[in-house]
Amino acid sequence: MNLSDSRTAGQPAPLARLSAAEAVFNAIRQDIESGAVPVGSKLSSEATLSQQYGVSRSVIREALRSCTALGLTVTKTGKGTFVMADKVANDLTLGQYSARDLTEARPHIEVPAAGLAAERRSDEELETLRHLVAAMRTETDPESWVALDSSFHAAIARASGNRVFASVVADIRDALAHQSETLNMVADRQHASDAEHQDILAAIEAGSAGDARAAMAHHLHAVGLALESILSK
Repeated sequence: MNLSDSRTAGQPAPLARLSAAEAVFNAIRQDIESGAVPVGSKLSSEATLSQQYGVSRSVIREALRSCTALGLTVTKTGKGTFVMADKVANDLTLGQYSARDLTEARPHIEVPAAGLAAERRSDEELETLRHLVAAMRTETDPESWVALDSSFHAAIARASGNRVFASVVADIRDALAHQSETLNMVADRQHASDAEHQDILAAIEAGSAGDARAAMAHHLHAVGLALESILSK
């Protein structure tokens, strides 16, 4: 199976790369869930999978990270990636935290932080948020988009002027990146997130605390629904 054969002529390479990562992820997940690759077995090496699917090793790594986040595999440094389960876990593992941890905590942190950011943000902080949203809307590389996404949420927390909110979001930033990566690959969330981020920015720009809280709450609710859709498959 060579995924490069399915790429649309004239399609930009980064978009093709995202499609390839999704396709590799879906293929590996199907093999695991069908029992073709049984629990306890070791997956082929990144180099072998790269050759098998006709994609780069970075694409393989993206797909494997999502398999791990879903609880299907575990990667052991120096030993390889092993199948741990043949169905998606009840929760996602996102680095140091779980999806459930984030879903429960984020509304209590990021919703009030967005409201405060609308009231307190400086001109410089607003310009940073504008830059991040604009960059996300045109970014086609999935890894770069994920980095911008986590930067956007961290920047809002800093703009709130509340050091506790800023510190907490900084602490969960890696987990947020893992979550975004998985949602983009499994639930195709990137474009919806771009629109939701624009709404959050508009409210902060207008200085409307109520609208900023509502926009952030809507965004986090949509993220929660996407996570539920993954876990219920």
